[in-house]
Amino acid sequence: MSQETLPIGTQQRPSVTRSKDRRSRGRVAPTSGLRPRDRRPGRMLGRIVLWAVLIIGAAAMLIPFLWLVRSALMNDDQILIAPPQWWPNPFAWGNFSGALTAQPFALYFLNTITIEFVVITGTVLTCAVSAFSFSRLRWRGRNVVFGILLTSVMLPYAVTLIPTFIMWSELQALNTFIPLMVPAWFAGAGGGVFNIFLMRQFFLTIPFELDEAAYIDGASPWRVFWTIIMPLSKPVIVVVVIFTFIGVWNDFLGPLLYLSSDNKFTLALGLASFQGQYTAQWGYLMAASTVVILPIILLFFFLQRYFVEGVTLTGVKG
Repeated sequence: MSQETLPIGTQQRPSVTRSKDRRSRGRVAPTSGLRPRDRRPGRMLGRIVLWAVLIIGAAAMLIPFLWLVRSALMNDDQILIAPPQWWPNPFAWGNFSGALTAQPFALYFLNTITIEFVVITGTVLTCAVSAFSFSRLRWRGRNVVFGILLTSVMLPYAVTLIPTFIMWSELQALNTFIPLMVPAWFAGAGGGVFNIFLMRQFFLTIPFELDEAAYIDGASPWRVFWTIIMPLSKPVIVVVVIFTFIGVWNDFLGPLLYLSSDNKFTLALGLASFQGQYTAQWGYLMAASTVVILPIILLFFFLQRYFVEGVTLTGVKG
């Protein structure tokens, strides 16, 4: 049978075979080096070392917390015994009920939550507005002003402590929550400049085309801020909320300076009341400290995903 009478599929086979031969000629034969499976023991050893370092570091971080919980379940004699014992015997469960009733912790908690709500709201709003101006708006001297703002981070808190106290004293705001809450509404609370920096870095990762499209449709900068930037900035907002919450929750110096009435104390001052000049109720102090630290752990546990995402994305652009 001649080639003209062959089926169409049979006529194309020689050309397909020749094209495969050309491709095979251009390939380089694999070398006789190490195969991927030959490198697995080294990778496994590296992972084992990494996990060992992480476990040791985690244990070092957990030891103080375990010591706190262990001391909260002991009486004063067991806490101060030498050599120390890790396991309470017997368990002093009464430390928790005694600590929470020895001081009006419900009132202290209400005072702290009130300050938290006002400070967090003011910090998020004012820092976000400042970061929006530094990242999304164009005005002369923007980078210079931002650089000067960052230099204030190097100014120690103790340098402005006395002038600030004198200012609030002249304004007759001592023994009130005003010195603890008002600075947050001017991005001046603890870590305010750092929060502005975090938000600015995150805002820079949002495409500018969204702003331009909104401006073309007639939107104002305020509308762009509220309808575009803020809804897309949930991760960094969560980061700022966590940092601010922890800062206010653990703040001891501020309430100590400005508050003098027992009915205005915060939780930090309430914990300090268990330790006097000559005696200390260590069991009550450890039990109350364990209860006070739980909200911070729960907050970070439930918002961990947003926290990691927000911190990671804030360093993408400079």
